[in-house]
Amino acid sequence: MLPYELFVGLRYTRAKRQNHFISFISLISMVGIALGVAALIVVLSVMNGFQKELRSRILGVAAHVEISADNNLLLNWQKVASVASKNPQVVASAPYVLAQGMLSLDQSVQGVFIRGILPDEENRVADIGRHMKKGSLANLRPGEFGIVLGSEVARSIGASLGDKVILIAPQGQVTPAGILPRLKQFTVVGIFEVGMFEFDSGLALIDLNDAQRLYRMGDAVTGVRLKLRDLDLAPQVSEQLSGKLPNEDIVTDWTRQHANFFRAVKIEKNVMFIILFLIVAVATFNIVSTLVMMVTDKQSDIAILRTLGSSPASIMKIFVVQGALIGVIGTVLGVFFGVVIASNIDVIVPFIEKVFHTHFLAKDVYYISEVPSSLEGSDVISITVLSLFLSFFATLYPSWRASRVNPAEALRYE
Repeated sequence: MLPYELFVGLRYTRAKRQNHFISFISLISMVGIALGVAALIVVLSVMNGFQKELRSRILGVAAHVEISADNNLLLNWQKVASVASKNPQVVASAPYVLAQGMLSLDQSVQGVFIRGILPDEENRVADIGRHMKKGSLANLRPGEFGIVLGSEVARSIGASLGDKVILIAPQGQVTPAGILPRLKQFTVVGIFEVGMFEFDSGLALIDLNDAQRLYRMGDAVTGVRLKLRDLDLAPQVSEQLSGKLPNEDIVTDWTRQHANFFRAVKIEKNVMFIILFLIVAVATFNIVSTLVMMVTDKQSDIAILRTLGSSPASIMKIFVVQGALIGVIGTVLGVFFGVVIASNIDVIVPFIEKVFHTHFLAKDVYYISEVPSSLEGSDVISITVLSLFLSFFATLYPSWRASRVNPAEALRYE
């Protein structure tokens, strides 16, 4: 059997009120909570989607973990790769040479980072091979001096497949005429576009052996790149490898190399959460005005219940039930519509774009031209709990006011 406080509270909610304005305010509060909760879920899901998309694009070029030496000359890289591969989280490893250079074609010059790679090994630790617009990484062969350019680099200097570009290495060579930079002609054998301006506009790939010869590194490399099964465990794996490798070897992971970027994304997400949650807060505190008017409207009913033996606590529970019900219905509706929209944003956004003949993320402006979404259960639970808590909290003051109604005063003019 239901407690009578719950029964009366639900009956007040269902009953046709003489004061329709109170009903209207209740409806507005309910709709406001639903809209706020739905907006929070959708926006956080979209931000999660963008965060994951950016992370996958960055880590498609950058390594999960990198091992290098103090002087950027890792001599026995095969041994380092062998030690690293024994860690159960390490899926693949690949050596690399990283240096700076200038690319020249006709009258155009562009500064770039040169990365020497072994194409077969590189494809195991990075996704550049999947983002080739023209050519292939397999075209990088030792001794042939081929080069793969980022799409923005190629556009900047006007290069296309088969063009001959001059790579100017900053390390000079001593001649009777003085110190002259070393020049080497490379053939463009591929163009990639990963969707990150930092890499597309500043990275060029050549064969590892060609890089070692050009920069006079002998058999040494700059470091070894590692790919992990779970990239979120990169800090732990980095710490484990540091204890097994010589002290002169430096182990870093992606969380350190791109810490500022991902920290900024996280801060932006938290700020958006706070801003949008204010919508829910405003809607829930409309419950206060609804219940205050309800208490004023129902003073005679409260007085009768008090004279029949109801305690102040029972009166308070009646109005807590009524106010909480508004919050529960609004929250449930908001969660439902928020989850539905966030789960189908890949269908909803193109439909809106088609109807209004617009495009939110133009391909010629943004590298991510589709709105991504990643619905996380923890976000939904947090939003639901906070919304319900605020709804309950908003009922306390007017319910307490109801419990303080004096029956004699309320019934004096009845």
